[in-house]
Amino acid sequence: MSILSLSAVELAAKIKAKEISVLEATQAVFEQIEKREGVLHCYVTLDKEGALATAEKVQKQIDAGELTGPLAGVPVAIKDNMCTKGLLTTCSSKILGNFIPTYTAKAVENLEKAGAIIIGKTNMDEFAMGSTTETSAFGVTKNPWKEEHVPGGSSGGSAAAVAAGECFLALGSDTGGSIRQPASFCGVVGMKPTYGTVSRYGLIAYGSSLDQIGPLTKDVTDCATIMEIIASYDGKDSTSVDRESELAKKAGNKFTDALVNDVKGMRIGIPRDYFGEGLDEEVKTSVLAAAEELKKKGAIVEEFDLSLVDYAIPAYYTIASAEASSNLERFDGIKYGYRTKEFDGLHNMYKKTRSEGFGPEVKRRIMLGSFVLSSGYYDAYYLKALRVKALIKKAFDEAFAKYDVILGPAAPTTAPKLGESLVDPIQMYLGDIYTISVNLAGLPGICLPCGIDSKGLPIGLQLIGDCFEEKKLIQTAYAYEQARGKFQTIVK
Repeated sequence: MSILSLSAVELAAKIKAKEISVLEATQAVFEQIEKREGVLHCYVTLDKEGALATAEKVQKQIDAGELTGPLAGVPVAIKDNMCTKGLLTTCSSKILGNFIPTYTAKAVENLEKAGAIIIGKTNMDEFAMGSTTETSAFGVTKNPWKEEHVPGGSSGGSAAAVAAGECFLALGSDTGGSIRQPASFCGVVGMKPTYGTVSRYGLIAYGSSLDQIGPLTKDVTDCATIMEIIASYDGKDSTSVDRESELAKKAGNKFTDALVNDVKGMRIGIPRDYFGEGLDEEVKTSVLAAAEELKKKGAIVEEFDLSLVDYAIPAYYTIASAEASSNLERFDGIKYGYRTKEFDGLHNMYKKTRSEGFGPEVKRRIMLGSFVLSSGYYDAYYLKALRVKALIKKAFDEAFAKYDVILGPAAPTTAPKLGESLVDPIQMYLGDIYTISVNLAGLPGICLPCGIDSKGLPIGLQLIGDCFEEKKLIQTAYAYEQARGKFQTIVK
């Protein structure tokens, strides 16, 4: 069995048993990168020298018994919107093309403490704004399954790197489905945790009330394992939740306890609203077949009306764009990042720097956000969107009074061809219909593969849980994964 065909947990176990060295695993990943990266373009920055040096150091710590965790020695990739001390962090934007942070994001720090090897920073939609990883200033990423198709976005580089064997697992960020949708398109597992579970310290913000860091992995076991490492309370993040507190201690952080092949008696709700017009027939068939598998294992599966689905997209893009216009004000060419070469006065320097530094999609969302926050439109758009957000949360609360888990598709179709989505931005926004409500309500969601369509592209199944109920999601996903069997890997 080749090193690259192992899951992250299997690799760490073999490293611990001295069957594989950390250096061998790291070199295997870089060999795969050399083989496939020229076409796929999953990474913006690679740190081969640093990774190999860390591999030697980690090996010594494992041999000395200092590192005993389940991911010690595993090579991982980081989405390029998480700060890494001394390593270029660009958000795939020209405006941060030369930015080297002086500190490391908390989630990345947690991985480093666990003995993971950071091999590089993955490509993404610029400032996480997009659904295809085509808005990156550094070129598009391609889907490892079929290179003429997109890998999804904005964490497309991370998802494609895992699918192509260019890392064993990766971190992504999810503002409106940016982990789950690329996981669906690339045939990997992706989880968006409950808002506040993973520290956002060091994550360059897009929509502060919506962003959440999460894992992209080969299977559900890897997903649960990495969640235990990155989920932690952080005093530097005012939105961070202490899951050991009274509020959430019923859930806790021992996610691997949920790796149980049993869903007997679990109540699973299927929203009728998710299976109407616009959903590809092959996606619908695969997702409903997955529901049947869970039913065979003893789950109680029912259809219900979720409501408010039609309002989720306008509410999301109003709120996200408003927060983006505020968050991106700081990029002005003064303290760090790109600055225009020729300018006449301070105001002209700001204007030219931002005009030259930001791409079209980012400009579109900044303008939309500035508009909805402007005098005369704040009440009409922004406040109305916040009220809709509260109603969406209420609708989910009512659903979770009846059901343990909500089951549906992650995206209306499989991965579109490169260039198709950028022609019509509205169509691209509508592709987020099944994922954005989860972010608006601060809920956890997981996506895992449930089939392959007639074009040979993966189909993703999405499971949504109530706040702090990641364990129910992991248990349901794991039980389905066991029934489905091993999913085809794409390592070439």
